[in-house]
Amino acid sequence: MKHFSYILWMTLALTGCATRTVESRKHERMAAYSSLSPEMKSLVDQKRIKVGMSMDAVYIAWGKPSQILTGESSQGNTITWLYHGTYLEEHRYWSSRPYFHGHYCYPETYLESDFYPRSYVRAEIVFENGVVKEWRSLPQPQF
Repeated sequence: MKHFSYILWMTLALTGCATRTVESRKHERMAAYSSLSPEMKSLVDQKRIKVGMSMDAVYIAWGKPSQILTGESSQGNTITWLYHGTYLEEHRYWSSRPYFHGHYCYPETYLESDFYPRSYVRAEIVFENGVVKEWRSLPQPQF
C-alpha cells in the first residue's frame, strides 16, 4: 500500500507540472514567438534549445525554470536557469511479521522497500545578454 501511495503522489505531482504546454506558452508570448526565425520556431516546436536562442524562446520551449541564478563571467553578467527533475529513490529494510503454523506463531523476516521522491538538476542554461551562451542536460542520479 505504501508503494501505491508514493506512485500515486508522484503521478499527480508530475502531471500537475505538465499542464502548461508549448502551445499554451506560445499563446502567452505570441509576439516573442512570432519574431523568431523559422529555424528557432522549429526548434521551439520540438522542445529543443540551441546556443543563441533568446530567453523567451527557451521559456516557450521548456517552460518556467525551477530556479534562476545570477552571476558574472569575463564577458559580463550571466543568468542561469536550472530545470529540476524528480525520481523515486528506493529504500530497502528488513521487517518481520507473524507467521502462524498450526498452534504456533513464528516471526517471518522479509525484505521491504519504500520509495521517496528526490529532486535533481536535469538541465542548466546559461544566458549572456539575453541569449543562450551554453547549456547542458544532466543525467538522473543512478544508485
